[in-house]
Amino acid sequence: MNYYISMFIDNELGLDEKIEFVKSVHEDKEVYEESLELLEQEKLLTSEVLTIAPAFALKEKKNWFSFLSIKPLMYASVGAMAVIMVLLMFPVQKNSVSLLPHRFVIYRPDVSKVEISGSFTDWEVLPLSRIGSSGYWQIELNVPQGEHRYTYIVGGEERVADPTILTREQDDFGGENSILFVGA
Repeated sequence: MNYYISMFIDNELGLDEKIEFVKSVHEDKEVYEESLELLEQEKLLTSEVLTIAPAFALKEKKNWFSFLSIKPLMYASVGAMAVIMVLLMFPVQKNSVSLLPHRFVIYRPDVSKVEISGSFTDWEVLPLSRIGSSGYWQIELNVPQGEHRYTYIVGGEERVADPTILTREQDDFGGENSILFVGA
């Protein structure tokens, strides 16, 4: 029971535990007296030990850099951190890469879904749109100038190289990526 009394005094019991503790104190005279005794001890332990503090003054030692204060240094460091955070949030844009529109088209009348994934989408998968009932699928994307690798994902799982692009390479998964050259 000492454990629960201590937990109660230190306010470390949950509400349900406090209710049970109060009930036991109310019902059991021995628990009641023990609780009062421990509370009196707690009162003594937490009372002020030193009632009168000796009076003395600290002498401030002057030195050649005493004109410096912590506050200006603190403000300067906070300001420097703010400047760094702004620079990190809004990076200086270097050479802007021009984007050129490119239309990707594939003929697959036998599937209900075609997607594309490539270096120009950071390998994010994007859905193509069906062109009527012709069997053709398309998407138009703004692609940065340069060399790009991509693949079509047919029916949700089959990876297919673009049949209109002859330049290809093996990917890391046993398939092929098409290599597209955009721009000058």
